[in-house]
Amino acid sequence: MKAKKQYEFQPDYAVCPGETLQEIMESFNMSQKELAVRAGLTVQSLNRIFKGEQPITYESANRLELATGVPARYWNNLEAQYREHLAKVEERKGMESDLQWLKTIPTKELTQRGFIKRSDSPVALLRETLGFYGVSSVKAWQEIWNIPAVAARRSSCFESQPGAASAWIRQGELQAHKIECQAFDKSLFMQALQTIRSLTCEAPETFEPEMKRLCAEAGVAIAMVPEMKKVPWNGATKWLSPRKAMILLCLRGKGEDKFWFSFFHEAGHVLHDSRKDLLINDGSIRDHREQRANQFSSEFLISSEYNDEVQNINSHDEIVKLAQQLRIAPGIVAGRYQFLTKRWHYYKALIQPLQWKFQQ
Repeated sequence: MKAKKQYEFQPDYAVCPGETLQEIMESFNMSQKELAVRAGLTVQSLNRIFKGEQPITYESANRLELATGVPARYWNNLEAQYREHLAKVEERKGMESDLQWLKTIPTKELTQRGFIKRSDSPVALLRETLGFYGVSSVKAWQEIWNIPAVAARRSSCFESQPGAASAWIRQGELQAHKIECQAFDKSLFMQALQTIRSLTCEAPETFEPEMKRLCAEAGVAIAMVPEMKKVPWNGATKWLSPRKAMILLCLRGKGEDKFWFSFFHEAGHVLHDSRKDLLINDGSIRDHREQRANQFSSEFLISSEYNDEVQNINSHDEIVKLAQQLRIAPGIVAGRYQFLTKRWHYYKALIQPLQWKFQQ
């Protein structure tokens, strides 16, 4: 007895294997009892298979091949497709209750940046967004991003805008994971920082790849992610593993003085703070760790012993001369002058603006 040729086709859609089995049984003018005898199955088992309540096992598939002539691989494939379809249906039902959470995530920005695919289906968009975060459910997202112990180490922005905040951090994580790094070495990282300090005099297309290379060799991945709406941060630090740290930066403020201060601020966190903490530079000084990181960055760029000299500067030329003496960019000296004197519009022309074009 041979099966009809149409059953050699392996569909790419979900069909209940029991329905197909019934059709084949009827096409052979075979009773349910006869099929049960031929396949060595009980009538009750066939009933459950017909209804989709009982799966066709590999053993049953082999028996059905002998009884009907339809290859076992066909039954196995049909069963796998059907079970996958059922799982997705159940997943979709569960996701529909999570759509409210989706409204808190900046999906439009993430779509524009190419991290998630555009979709007219809310459920499909939810699935894309969960994939971006690397979680299987909103509950899993909440356990990672909203647990009190972690939130306590974050900026208040995480309390008011957790979706946008987590999206910016996650982009940094994805970028940093792609950067190959040596195991973290504190001594090498300090050496790298000294070299990078001198790179502040260079153009972005020169300093950006070099600072990334030097930091990677010391076990630190530098991620640069454009700032997002409602996320007023300059940088963040997170350990991706015990051997690899991430420094996440943006160009908020656009000036080179703020960029370099932020970089060395985050470097201070890498050197001095716990590897369990996610630390965010939001300008707050309530946390003693942020105060220490500010102090580290400030002293590393321009020692406080020069503060009086900086405050008494009277011309562009004096800033350039001191910058040459300190071997750093004039814009950093100009930024220190503004900070110390609160004369925020003085010597702005010396502070080079930075753009994202070297990161596109």
